[in-house]
Amino acid sequence: MIPNPPDTQELLNGAGQGKQEAVEQLLARHREHLRRMIDLRLDRRLAARLDASDVVQDVLIEASRRLSDYLRHPAMPFHLWLRHIAEDHIIDAHRRHHKAQRRNIDREQPLVRPSLAGKSSVELAGQLLDPELTPASAALKHELQQQLEAAIETLDDADRDIILMRHFEQLSNQEIAAYLGLTEAAASMRYLRAIRKLKAGLAPG
Repeated sequence: MIPNPPDTQELLNGAGQGKQEAVEQLLARHREHLRRMIDLRLDRRLAARLDASDVVQDVLIEASRRLSDYLRHPAMPFHLWLRHIAEDHIIDAHRRHHKAQRRNIDREQPLVRPSLAGKSSVELAGQLLDPELTPASAALKHELQQQLEAAIETLDDADRDIILMRHFEQLSNQEIAAYLGLTEAAASMRYLRAIRKLKAGLAPG
């Protein structure tokens, strides 16, 4: 198993000794990473109605409740275990809101998902469209982000997820393999296939 970072492991040890302060610090340390992961995966129409912070809070509450289970059987790094909990909550959020209020949600479609509108998206789009492209203007950056988001939305769930994990969450291939239950070679091949599909979706015409 991939080891937890030393500071995380120290807090886990404290949590195992019943230190509530260690539990609070442990969860607080991962709050922003969880928020980014959730931001990336909330349907862009749903994101206009549901604050990712609310989902994060629900995830942290469940993680606190289940922490003793993780401490007994730490089958993966703590941050990947948290992602599994978050993934379940995202699925539940989509099921509750997207289906129950489909008509209203469909009217709300931001042009660029906020979590994709950043340096990572510009760099990735630039690499796939033109390795020499270094957009200077805000308008060009915005156009690249729109193109990238549209291409990502056309991918199937498995391909989209591995692109988001690798380029926007900055997870390593080793971490992705552990999370998906794959060998590192299989995770790498899945990523390469996803990148090929994404590049094809960005190709002109």
